[in-house]
Amino acid sequence: AGLGGIGLDTSREIVKSGPKNLVILDRIEIPTAIAELKAINPKVTVTFYPYDVTVPVAETTKLLKTIFAQLKTVDLLINGAGILDDHQIERTIAVNFTGTVNTTTAIMEFWDKRKGGPGGVIANICSVTGFNSIYQVPVYSASKAAALSFTSSLARLAHITGVTAYSINPGITRTPLVHKFNSWLDVEPRVGELLLEHPTQTTLECAQNFVKAIEANKNGAIWQLDLGQLISVEWTK
Repeated sequence: AGLGGIGLDTSREIVKSGPKNLVILDRIEIPTAIAELKAINPKVTVTFYPYDVTVPVAETTKLLKTIFAQLKTVDLLINGAGILDDHQIERTIAVNFTGTVNTTTAIMEFWDKRKGGPGGVIANICSVTGFNSIYQVPVYSASKAAALSFTSSLARLAHITGVTAYSINPGITRTPLVHKFNSWLDVEPRVGELLLEHPTQTTLECAQNFVKAIEANKNGAIWQLDLGQLISVEWTK
């Protein structure tokens, strides 16, 4: 999801920060967006591979083999695919939760220090709804809570796997996602409008703070990216 909503602005900010490579995995290729990213910083090699996070782990592993062969080293995986539509129950869970678990599981093959891997860093895009649900979209909120919990466990396994992890939890951000979406069983037909009555942030503000969180590189951090602020949340058990 490097090319939609928060993803594209984050990709722009990452390219500005000057990594050697940026590999974007998304379902739909948008050549104009790829070209724009390449133009921002010609020193960064930007490549695109089509990828659907709902495929089985084995298929993801195959794609990652290709990418690792191409790049030799991969330092950071950002799991950013997400949908907001509580009419689509299975797909919400498949994309928002299972996709994150499976992509993470697949990359362990290459990173796990128990297999002689170099370790790595995983940034999972969850949501503030993970700890403060939008109750009109209970399936979406629960899928994000699950991803958040998964990420916190990953961080605590870092001493075994060599792979660190933290979560990025945006608040209400003005993206196409939030303008019109379906509540569960249509319990609130105006949920999108109601949400946008709250204070929001732009995708650019969110993306700039995302890059700050990447640079902080703090295992186990629960970053809240809300109203243009970057806040480290303390999780109380």
